[in-house]
Amino acid sequence: MCGIAGWFDTSIDFEKNRDVLNKISKTMERRGPDENGIYITNDVALIHRRLVVIDKENGTQPMTVLHKDKKYTIVYNGELYNTDDIRSKLIGKGFKFRGRSDTEVVLKSYICWGKECAKKLNGIFAFAIYEINSRELFLCRDRIGVKPLFYHKYKNGLIFASEIKSILSSGIVKPVVDENGLYEIFFMGPARTPGCGVFKNIEELKPGELAVYKNGKLEKEFYFQLKAKEHTDSLNDTIEKTRFLLTDSIKKQLVSDMPLCFFLSGGLDSSIISKVAAMYSREKNKGRIHTYSVEYEDNGKYFQKSLFQPNRDDEYIKMMVKDTHSIHHEVVLDHESLADALLEATDARDLPGMADIDSSLLLFCKKIKQDYTVSLSGECADELFGGYPWYHNKSILFEQCFPWSKDQSIRRKILKKGLLPKGEDYVYERYQQTCKKTDKLKSDSEVSARMREMFVLNFYYFMQCLLDRKDRMSMYSGLEVRVPFCDYRIVEYAYNMPWEIKAYDGREKGIVRKAFEDILPEEICWRKKSPYPKTHNPVYMNIVSNRVMNILNKKDSVLTEMLDKEGIKDIIQHPDDITVPWYGQLMRAPQIMAYIIELDHWFTKYNVSVELQ
Repeated sequence: MCGIAGWFDTSIDFEKNRDVLNKISKTMERRGPDENGIYITNDVALIHRRLVVIDKENGTQPMTVLHKDKKYTIVYNGELYNTDDIRSKLIGKGFKFRGRSDTEVVLKSYICWGKECAKKLNGIFAFAIYEINSRELFLCRDRIGVKPLFYHKYKNGLIFASEIKSILSSGIVKPVVDENGLYEIFFMGPARTPGCGVFKNIEELKPGELAVYKNGKLEKEFYFQLKAKEHTDSLNDTIEKTRFLLTDSIKKQLVSDMPLCFFLSGGLDSSIISKVAAMYSREKNKGRIHTYSVEYEDNGKYFQKSLFQPNRDDEYIKMMVKDTHSIHHEVVLDHESLADALLEATDARDLPGMADIDSSLLLFCKKIKQDYTVSLSGECADELFGGYPWYHNKSILFEQCFPWSKDQSIRRKILKKGLLPKGEDYVYERYQQTCKKTDKLKSDSEVSARMREMFVLNFYYFMQCLLDRKDRMSMYSGLEVRVPFCDYRIVEYAYNMPWEIKAYDGREKGIVRKAFEDILPEEICWRKKSPYPKTHNPVYMNIVSNRVMNILNKKDSVLTEMLDKEGIKDIIQHPDDITVPWYGQLMRAPQIMAYIIELDHWFTKYNVSVELQ
C-alpha cells in the first residue's frame, strides 16, 4: 500500500516548485515510509510514497513504460489480487515484464485495454496514469472504495491525492467549510456523502468510478455499480459458492513478500479468515499464524450487555486461538492514551471520525506495525450479509432514515439553537437519493426491494465510513490491512442473494455461518454478532468530559461559537440518557464527547474557516 498524488497544470513550472511537491510528498510519509519518488513533465507532476510489500526491486514508482513510441507513467496505491491471471493474458498479447509487481501489471493492462482495464482488475486500489503524447490523465478507484482518491479541479488544472491533507498542503485549496460541509460534519458525520470531501471544492472519486482529465475537462463514469439480477442458485449451491468465494478471496490475499498477521476478535468474520489462513499455512508448511486482538484496561469490570454488544470477546478469542493453533497477541490500551490518540486519529482521517473507535484502532495498528507490515481483517461482512440489527428488526427496517443514525435530536442537542436549520432535510435528501438509485427487479417483493435499499445504504455510507477508518488508521501507522470480504465478486453475489437465503435459519449472516459450520467451532459459528470492542470503563468518560469542558471555555473559537454549552453539559451529567447511539452501534455519551474533542482539534489544526451564505 502507498500514498499517491498528482498535479496537472500547464501554467506551473514544477521543476521550480519542487519544494511544494516535496511538501505534498511529506504529508503522505506515513502511508509510504519505505520509498518516495516524483515524476515531472512540462504540465504534470506525479508523486509516490511506497510501503514495500511485493517485489521491492521492481516495484519502484512513479513507474514509466515506453510502448510503441508512447510513454506512460503510473502512480498506484493498492493490491491487485488477480495479478497472475492478468499478467498471463498480457504476456499472451506480447507484453513483457521486468518484475513481479502488480504496479507493472496495472500499467500494462491500461496500455493494452485503455479505461476498460478497470473492469478486469480485482483488488483494492487507486491509481493515476499519465500518457505524455496525448497529455491525458487517467484516474481510477476500486469498485468497493477501499482505497481513497480525493481531487480538486480548478480553472487551470487538477490536483489529486490519497489524502485531503496532501491537497491542502499544495496551497491551491483553502481549508474552507461551507454550509454543506457543516451539515456533513454535524448531521452526517462521521459518515460522508459519497464523493464529498467535506472541505469546499474537494471531492472524491466514488467507489467503482474512473475519470479522464484532458484539455481542461474532467469526465467521470462508473465502471461498476450494483445491478439487480435473478438469483438462480439453489440453497445448497449458494452455500457452496459463498464458501468458495470467501475462501478464494482470503487465499488470494495471503500473497505477500512480507509476513502476514490477522485481526482476531472471536467473531464470525475474523474467525473465518484466521481459520482459512491457518489451514492454508499448514498446507504450505509455513508454520503457525499470528493473531491480534484489542482490549482496554479493566474493561471486564464494567462491561454491560446491550442489543448491539451482547457479550465480551475474550472467551471466544481463546477458543479460536486453540482451534487455529495461532500465536496470539493481546493489545491492552489505557484510557489516557486512548483519549490522546483522538488527535492523531483526526489527523489520519483529515476529518472528525468515529471517536475512540478510530483512536483505538490507530493504537492497535501501531502496536501490530512493530512486528508486521501486512494484516487481514474481517470488515464489511455485516453490510453485505445482513449482520446488523437494523436488517432484522421490522420496526426499524422500513423507517425512512439511515438506520445507524436515526435520532437527530442528540445532534441538535450539542448545537446552538437555530444553527444549521436544514440539517435534518439535508440528511433525508441523501437518504432518499440513495434509495431512488437502488437497482431492483420488478419481481422483488416489498421486503426484497427494501433489503436491496438497505444493502445500498449500507454499502455507500456505513461501509464506506468503516473502510475510511480502516485505511486511514492503518496507513497512518504504516500497516497494510487487507479486507477479503470486499472482493467485488462477493459483493455482487450477496446483493442478489434472496433475503431468506442470506438470513439462513433467521440469523444475521446466516448463509455465511452455514457455509463455514464444518470448519469453525460451533460456539463461534453461531455466536450472536458483537461489534468492534469499545471501552466501558467510566474513567474514559471522565477524561473526555474534562477535556470537553476545557474546550467550551475557549475564547475566539470557531467551534465553540457553534456549540450549545448547556446541552453538552447535560450529556456529561446524564450520560445514560443517550439511549440511541450518535452513529452506528457504539457512539454514545463518551464517544460524543470524544467527537467534540476531534472537532476542536480539526478546526484548530487545519485552520478551518467557515463560509455561510
